Amino acid sequence: MSNTAKTTPSSQGLQRYSLRVRLLLLLLIPLMAVAALMGYWRLAVAQTTADELFDRALLSAALAISRDVVMSDGDALSVTTRDLINGAAGGQVFYHAAGPSGYYVTGFAYPPVSAAALEKVRTAPVYFNATYRSEPVRVLKVTERVSVDKIAGDSTVTVWQNLSDRSVFAAELARQAALLIGALLLTLVVVVWFGVHWGLRPLNDLQNAIATRTSDDLSTIKRAVPIETQGIVNTLNRLFGQVEGSMNAQQVFISDAAHQLRNHLAAIQSMAESAHNSQQSHLITERVSELVGASRDAVRVANQLLSLDRLQQQHLPSVLETLNLTELVESVCAEAGPNILSQGLEFNVSLPGDELWVTVDRVFIEEAIRNLLDNALQHGGSEITELAVNVSESDQYALITVSDNGRGLSPEDEPLAFERFSRLNETSGSGLGLTIASAVAKRHGGLLKINPTQVGASLTLTIPIHRY
Repeated sequence: MSNTAKTTPSSQGLQRYSLRVRLLLLLLIPLMAVAALMGYWRLAVAQTTADELFDRALLSAALAISRDVVMSDGDALSVTTRDLINGAAGGQVFYHAAGPSGYYVTGFAYPPVSAAALEKVRTAPVYFNATYRSEPVRVLKVTERVSVDKIAGDSTVTVWQNLSDRSVFAAELARQAALLIGALLLTLVVVVWFGVHWGLRPLNDLQNAIATRTSDDLSTIKRAVPIETQGIVNTLNRLFGQVEGSMNAQQVFISDAAHQLRNHLAAIQSMAESAHNSQQSHLITERVSELVGASRDAVRVANQLLSLDRLQQQHLPSVLETLNLTELVESVCAEAGPNILSQGLEFNVSLPGDELWVTVDRVFIEEAIRNLLDNALQHGGSEITELAVNVSESDQYALITVSDNGRGLSPEDEPLAFERFSRLNETSGSGLGLTIASAVAKRHGGLLKINPTQVGASLTLTIPIHRY
């Protein structure tokens, strides 16, 4: 079973780009969104600031006009005063001055009016928006107590200015803010672009160091790297160690396998030559019979080697299926029964009455059971007269126990008995049967163990039960 990490289309799209581009995208996209929000906020603030500044300028202009009108006894404003007012207000300022009883004093004849403004307190400055000569304007109306030509009363000064002037001022403030934000983003792009190159220099050095290694150099990487990349280096070192261990184990396996097959092939060759050179028919028949037996042993060893090699390659997926273990064991025992009975042994098979479901690789489990039976026949010795198979259930595991009354095994023999090509005594076996059975058990989340017994040997293969 293999686990494959799922990636979304967006992450797969990013993975096509370099780390520089990915960092730029990951940083700039949210920053540009933030910059847009800040730009919108700065434009609103700039407009508010412009309104406040221009409104204060209008108030200053209104007060200056009121004082100038009083000092000139109603004459028009001086050129100097008008220029100062226009300069301070940031644009042309229109004005209208009316004396007591509302008679016209100076300025433009028809000022903008607002019904809502007339309802407000007369002694307080009143701001409102209006239209003057088809242009939107901002108006300030100031009323105060004055005396003109010895006539006392309320004098009203109205000043107004085009809204376009303050809009231009607000746009300039927003433009300056936009230039500042753009400069910051551009600086960030430059810093990320060149900073990533500089920051990745240790990784490039590490890549070059690994690239100069030979194919058989799997030694530990000891080069100093940043803290953020130490996990990568540790993972590589762990992987190198696993690969080196796997390669060493593979070399040992190949060497042992070649030795085992060479012995069997040498025996086959010797028997074949003996049969070929023999002149007596009964000797030829004996040698051919021995040759057939040796050929079967060689095929058996070759099959066991292939099974063991496949079991040791953990990356190869198992063909799992949910099946009734009782039926599987019964089928294997029925197949092996004639051979066992032909050797004069008593063969007992005890199966549970209920179904016992497991999720396993059928080929591996059948191979493991055959190997347990074959191990009993090969290593039981001349003392063996009985062979038994028992299937049971304990907690969350199914138990397959193969026992005999032969030469015997003890739990202390497990380290050597489960080692490949090992033999506790001189037998005709290959020393792979129990190794394969143990590997099959571990592959399925179980184990193989030697049970303590007074007579013979007893081995139990455990497999997790499948629960619906």
